[in-house]
Amino acid sequence: MSKVTVVGAGNVGATCANVLAVNEVANEVCLIDIKEGLAEGKAMDIMQTAQLMGFDTVVNGVTNDYSQTAGSDVVIITSGLPRKPGMTREELIGVNAGIVKNVASSTLKYSPDAILIVVSNPMDTMAYLALHSLGLPRNRVIGMGGALDSARLKYFLSQALHCNANDVDGFVIGGHGDTTMIPLTSYVTYKGIPVSEFLTKEELEQVVKSTMVGGATLTGLLGTSAWMAPGAAASSVAEAIIKDQKKMIPCSAALEGEYGMHDITIGVPCIIGRNGIERIVEIHLAPEEAQKLKDSEAAVRKTTAVLKELNVL
Repeated sequence: MSKVTVVGAGNVGATCANVLAVNEVANEVCLIDIKEGLAEGKAMDIMQTAQLMGFDTVVNGVTNDYSQTAGSDVVIITSGLPRKPGMTREELIGVNAGIVKNVASSTLKYSPDAILIVVSNPMDTMAYLALHSLGLPRNRVIGMGGALDSARLKYFLSQALHCNANDVDGFVIGGHGDTTMIPLTSYVTYKGIPVSEFLTKEELEQVVKSTMVGGATLTGLLGTSAWMAPGAAASSVAEAIIKDQKKMIPCSAALEGEYGMHDITIGVPCIIGRNGIERIVEIHLAPEEAQKLKDSEAAVRKTTAVLKELNVL
């Protein structure tokens, strides 16, 4: 029997719970929220699609009763203030730090061995907060950002190539932010062939630019943060853990010397399996890419330093 708890029944959390159920990632999904009746209503709505969609996963909704999350293998934290038009992820720190710290400790009280997937923004900083405030080993705290950013990269690549997104591959490292993420064009392929064989340098640069502002573009169109792809991305990371898939997924991970960094959580390729982050993969970076990663590191450290300024860490 496997169980996943999703904290936060807003757009991202509810979408994540729905994807987990439809894909039958776990036997049980617990959706929890502080707002009375919200998680119960979302869970009931999802369960009323079970016969229509043909899944057997049971989704339960609860209001602020963390005892109902007991026995979770994975806890996905989506709760927090969503980003609004014109708002940077960094501006969310003050509010979301307190929320993430509280819900992480509350879930671990009942599921002490759970692996945490952090979705709340600013995601790299919130993952760092969860890791250090709870004293967990680094394999058990995963920031979801790279999985989402890489999915967006593949979408824009497929649009430029006029092909199926499942036929392209590539990934994004660095911080989960509009100016800090690094789509690695040197590793992008179309059916195993370097994309440079199909796209001009200018076309590939446009794909990179579109990827980097992918979140902001959707926020402008929707009037709030996106939720479909973020929810699905979090579900995909949870699936890799529950099913021990050993998938290589770019995630925000705590580095202890990899890529020459210490005391930071930032997006890098990771092997994700039953034990969470089972290995951090160090890849060769071209000089330009290595410099971009250093710049991203500096930006992430600046944001994370706010935690100490706010006395939340």
